[in-house]
Amino acid sequence: MAGVSAAGSVLELDAQLMVRLREGDVCGFELLLAKYRQPIVHFLYRMVQNAGVAEELAQEVFLRVYCSRARYQPSAKFTTWLYRIAANLALNWLRDERRRACADSLDAAGRWGAAPQWPDQQNSIEQRLVRKTVLAAVRQAVAALPDRQRAVVLLHKYHGLDYDQIALTLGCSVSAVKSLTFRAYANLRKALAGSLAPLGHAVQPKSAQGDHRGFAGIRADSSDQHSEAFQSGKGCA
Repeated sequence: MAGVSAAGSVLELDAQLMVRLREGDVCGFELLLAKYRQPIVHFLYRMVQNAGVAEELAQEVFLRVYCSRARYQPSAKFTTWLYRIAANLALNWLRDERRRACADSLDAAGRWGAAPQWPDQQNSIEQRLVRKTVLAAVRQAVAALPDRQRAVVLLHKYHGLDYDQIALTLGCSVSAVKSLTFRAYANLRKALAGSLAPLGHAVQPKSAQGDHRGFAGIRADSSDQHSEAFQSGKGCA
């Protein structure tokens, strides 16, 4: 039976749709695409900060889902698997983009004798306008986080993944995810303390327990920093 696993437990609906796709029912894929395309595009845009690239990467995500249909095994939640594909593609793109930017900078320096001064995208007209609102300040702070910090906050606050799911998505331990989360929210509090003070919004100091309730509003708009575990190769690299 497609809706029941080998252990006898009922599969979640998304996993059932993937099993149907694995068995040749393309309608299952169309339903998954309709359900998750926009959330995936949204996640990718927040990661790469480029709408066109986000759309291209989203197409690649679902192409990989479709191409993996024959090998699919419902051993984890479908969303965990889906966001792992998306996160890996986004992180790889960001890594390659930095390499391209570095190569271009070195090439230009060789031609002109000095590295070019690139315009600061953070200071675009649109960002200066939206910075007048608290929501814009939060967006900017999240976007400024290191790649994996941003991924954790987005997966947690935007897409509702728990620590176990995020660990599976990023391929690291739960303790490493918790460390990333603690550092990410500490960074956000530090960044927003200056941004929100002129607007009359106080950012309360973070408790020793790492309370994240002060950032509940992040969910309405659109995530953590490398720990020693990651630097040693024991966590999310």
